[in-house]
Amino acid sequence: MAFATPSPGTSSALGPPPLRDYVVDAWTTRNGLPHNSLRDIAQTPEGHLWFATWEGAVRYNGIDFTVIGRGTTPALRDNGIGALYVDPAGRLWLSDSRGNLGRLQPDGQWRFWERTADWPQALIHDMAMDDRGRLWLLFENHGMGRLDRDDRFEYFPPPAGIPLPASFPRIAIDAEERIWVGTMDGLVIRQPDGRWERAPARWKLPPGLAWPYRAADGSMWLVAGDGVYRLLGKDVALVKQVPGLGHFTAMLRDRNGDLWLGTENHGLVRIGSHGVERLPAGDVLPNGRIASLLEDAEGNIWIGANGGLFRLRETLFSAITRRDGVSGEYVRAILEDRDGDLWIGGGGGLDRMGADGRIHHVDIVHAESGSDAPSVLSIAQGADGDLWVGTYADGVYRMRDGRLQRRYAQDEGVPSGHVRAIAVDDAGGVWAGTRRGVVKLDTDVAHAPTAAGLPQGLITSLASIDGALWIGSVEGAHVLRGDKVERIDLSASGARSVFGFRSVHGDVWIATDRGLYRYRDGRLARVGLEQGLPVDAVFQFVPDRVGNVWVTSNRGVLRIRKDALDTAADGSATPLPSERYTEADGLPSAQANGSSSPSAILRRDGSVWIATAAGVASVDPVRLQRYVDRRPPPTVIERVALDGRDVPFDSRASLPGGKRIGVSYVGLSYVMSDRIRYRTRLIGLDHDWVERDRQRTVEYMGLPPGDYVLQVAAAHPGGPWTTDTATWSFTIKPMWWQRTDTRAAAALLLLLVLWALYRYLVHRYRTKNVRLARLVNERTRDLQAQAERLLAADRERAQLLERVRRQAVAYERQAREDALTGLPNRRRFDEILKRDMAVAQRAGHPLCLALIDLDHFKRINDTHSHAVGDAVLREAALVFAAGSRAADLLARLGGEEFALLLPDTSLEEAIAICERMQHAFEAHASWAGVDGLRVTFSVGIAQCRFDDTPARLLERADAAMYRAKNQGRNIICVDANPPEARL
Repeated sequence: MAFATPSPGTSSALGPPPLRDYVVDAWTTRNGLPHNSLRDIAQTPEGHLWFATWEGAVRYNGIDFTVIGRGTTPALRDNGIGALYVDPAGRLWLSDSRGNLGRLQPDGQWRFWERTADWPQALIHDMAMDDRGRLWLLFENHGMGRLDRDDRFEYFPPPAGIPLPASFPRIAIDAEERIWVGTMDGLVIRQPDGRWERAPARWKLPPGLAWPYRAADGSMWLVAGDGVYRLLGKDVALVKQVPGLGHFTAMLRDRNGDLWLGTENHGLVRIGSHGVERLPAGDVLPNGRIASLLEDAEGNIWIGANGGLFRLRETLFSAITRRDGVSGEYVRAILEDRDGDLWIGGGGGLDRMGADGRIHHVDIVHAESGSDAPSVLSIAQGADGDLWVGTYADGVYRMRDGRLQRRYAQDEGVPSGHVRAIAVDDAGGVWAGTRRGVVKLDTDVAHAPTAAGLPQGLITSLASIDGALWIGSVEGAHVLRGDKVERIDLSASGARSVFGFRSVHGDVWIATDRGLYRYRDGRLARVGLEQGLPVDAVFQFVPDRVGNVWVTSNRGVLRIRKDALDTAADGSATPLPSERYTEADGLPSAQANGSSSPSAILRRDGSVWIATAAGVASVDPVRLQRYVDRRPPPTVIERVALDGRDVPFDSRASLPGGKRIGVSYVGLSYVMSDRIRYRTRLIGLDHDWVERDRQRTVEYMGLPPGDYVLQVAAAHPGGPWTTDTATWSFTIKPMWWQRTDTRAAAALLLLLVLWALYRYLVHRYRTKNVRLARLVNERTRDLQAQAERLLAADRERAQLLERVRRQAVAYERQAREDALTGLPNRRRFDEILKRDMAVAQRAGHPLCLALIDLDHFKRINDTHSHAVGDAVLREAALVFAAGSRAADLLARLGGEEFALLLPDTSLEEAIAICERMQHAFEAHASWAGVDGLRVTFSVGIAQCRFDDTPARLLERADAAMYRAKNQGRNIICVDANPPEARL
């Protein structure tokens, strides 16, 4: 049969999401379970979860598993646990494979009932309590037993014709005290008068396995064959038939009214508002039987299977990935067009998701690139409805109705490389951000604007806001208004790259690699790490319709209240409150994408969609309340230790003083348990609550004698604190020296000792005072003489150290600096060349080397003297330095030969730099004060290859320089280097 699967991103804001949007967590013996088969699950009123395994009962607090068995204290009688049951009074019962029955007592001990002669020594594989407090026990391969409130036990052997020996571990007791028992040979019922009967034939239940289930609301359900039935009065109604999945082995009706069914080897099925949904075995769930299902107090679904423990929990975010039809999981840009379709661009090309949730790949065909799926970095829709698509290396595509209309590449004026942003201005003009600035795309060609001051490097974001074009790049933020360019200076706080702009109520918010900036009335205000933003680099800023702002980053998605963000930007000293979401909240990846656009959007339906490194994430802010309005986690104290030894804490304790008291506590929540915050207050010591963040233990040492009450409260992130705190009362007894009588005697004795000591000291002072005065005078004269000698020695040492320091500085400068020109010498140049080549070859950045030789320099020395030649060298070094950039390295290699190392510079840029230097030489009016003296130079340029060594690069540049000299000097020659070999 075909199971209904809801479309991606269509979950209801009020009801539960589709099954595909639940997060599945798994635990096995690798994570702390003693055994991988879980027969039963229960939750006690305080919040602990309990699991029945073949190696003991397991208690879980959301963080740690505690195994209770024959070898623990307190101990069980057998490790093979058959069933768990929480009775109407909240008491936990368990049974084991040897027929033992136990109950957890308030003091943490276990009480076991002694078996009578007719009590079978067999597995009790289910139990239930009726309204009169009588506990009914179902024995495997036997009959039933009943434990009355006065501890009397009565055994009921299987009656003739009733297949109790073939019982299935499911019993239920209805409001009329009828006992329903599942067997492998149909359903059987025990009437209140003790009569046994089979299910009525008129119900037409299929033969074979059938068993009952009583939901939390008291409704009775039957599972038989491939159908689920509901008991209505004296008849049953078929609710749903799900063929093809074999036997159903467990059932749950959750708080939403949805039905969950566990199977044998076919995984899990949910029947509800989204139709019939299936979580098949083999992907997450193991093959084998699902033995138990439980919904905990927070709405999580727990699954006990033969292959481990599993939990299904709702998440805030929905994910659309490759499994839903996205061509590539690394998504860079998303856009909702005017028809409501969602366009998804990424490493796999371009996809379109229609209103039905189906995703279709859109082919972009072009002959030049030879690729059917160019990597998409940016998407925009023009005023005429055409779709503009920017790519990683294939230029810009113009699409209409899913078909290619035109491609803009280098021949059309779009520089090669990345197109990370496209924007449509108020007049309908289309702008593209390239690796060499912005261009405007016309009908056939692209034009670069001529306004002065525009960034010329990689453009990372564009936005048309109030008639102006906002431009983000690796050079910061600029605004183009007509032919005027305004630079927004972000350098004061170190921001360099701008990833996005967003206009909100007249303000423009800027996302950068140093947090958020608010631009208001020409003034900037920053919100970054110092103001409480939990990450440094942020990519997009998306306000929703309920007062939140969603901020994307490499480390998750942040949710911040818009008013709190404005308060932080206004200079509030209060740390900015925010909530960060990761994969644990349903994101396909915590890494959202930047340097592409748009990478996060607000759709018309109010949902927020985000491009991530593993697919598209969406969140409906209306569902936020369902997700965050969770009750505070109930808090319990789990352990009290005195100097490392456990002590009872179920009643008021009286403890000796001077000991170290350690208390462990936990908030019993199973939704992101590791994010729970705690606070404590020790009444008798603390005046107010002490915040403990996520710390689950507190220690006290050396408490003074007295009565104390420890209170512990817990809260979810951003949620309220528990009002019903966990408390523990104790008394610290005084030590012997802290008793009142001991202190009084000690005080009297101390006074006597002090009086005697005083008399002794006065006598000693008087007898030694004269001798001490004489010794002081003699020692003073000696110390004065020694001090004068030390001062003289110290002055000599300081002078010597200063001379040594000056010599060391001079030697260091001589080792790496040319004495004549002050430029780095050949030794320094070789060090920098080796380092910069390694960086360029590893990162794939261009690097060029220019070797420069002054023309006819020997003639200058011979004609005008060596002093003039030295002056020419110094002036040439100044002209070269003025023409080079801060990142370049200019060095004198010897004689009239210079070297210019140009990192992050293409061959064409290197030629342009050398040409500017030649013009500077020609414009130099007077060389060394000699009228009419003209100085020129020849240049050889080589670009670094992947396989180059420093020696090989120098050799090729040197050869190019000699070609320049041989061709007439005052010439720039380039090494014959094939382009594909360059970096």
